[in-house]
Amino acid sequence: MLKLRLLNVVAPVYFFTATAVTFVFHFCFFLPTIFPVPDASLWASTSLHTALFLFSMFNALGNYIMTIRYPAASAGDSAVPVCSPHCSDKVDAHYLLNDRHFCKLCRKVILKRDHHCFFTGNCIGKKNMRYFIMFCIHTSCTCMYSLVLGVAFLTVEYSISFEDPLTFLTLLPLSTGYFFMGTVSGLQLFLVLMLYVWLGIGLVCAGFCCQQVLLVARGQTWCQMQRGRLQGVQSPWQNNLKDVFGTRWILGLILPVQTVETSLEEKQE
Repeated sequence: MLKLRLLNVVAPVYFFTATAVTFVFHFCFFLPTIFPVPDASLWASTSLHTALFLFSMFNALGNYIMTIRYPAASAGDSAVPVCSPHCSDKVDAHYLLNDRHFCKLCRKVILKRDHHCFFTGNCIGKKNMRYFIMFCIHTSCTCMYSLVLGVAFLTVEYSISFEDPLTFLTLLPLSTGYFFMGTVSGLQLFLVLMLYVWLGIGLVCAGFCCQQVLLVARGQTWCQMQRGRLQGVQSPWQNNLKDVFGTRWILGLILPVQTVETSLEEKQE
């Protein structure tokens, strides 16, 4: 449990550090190097790349904040409840009844708990599932976009060719060796390391997004899937998606805003 609590603190620090580094690389290195001449034709390209990057990063950070702002905790359960005898969760939560879990890290009862997200420091459930999915989508897009620009920067600045598919696989070990030999700068080695960080975060977030959308469409949570349990009354996948994303789901794709109408009980919570 101590390791989980430590991860609950380290993960957000890691996320914000990677975000700040990505922002600095984009505006201080990528754009000035890839588009060095401020003429009319390149100005349009630079503006487009800047707009796409800021759009993805704004939505990633916005949905990250919304995930924290709208926690999945149930305000109606103030006391620590007794664990159900059928509980199969042994690590970070106790299964109660009626799709409720008591999270040992949050110390709260979570309604329709899916999992505990260490990057946000709280649980993902009914109230913030949409924001978490959109956070994963835009974070994955930001990381993959930064990966492409990083490769373009290495090609222009250091004349590294990526025509061979093995170049990317051997880039980090070779760069590390050349760094200790004194032929590669620290900036180049750090950028190569960030390429792998962006690739890893992008793939993980994309995987999380696909998994969560599939579970939402089935009307199921990760905790329910672990217990091999479905809802008693199966709803069509369209209704399940609408319950999470709302009727204004298109607006939620471009802005980190609330798209699901909040009931009176949820407002009181």
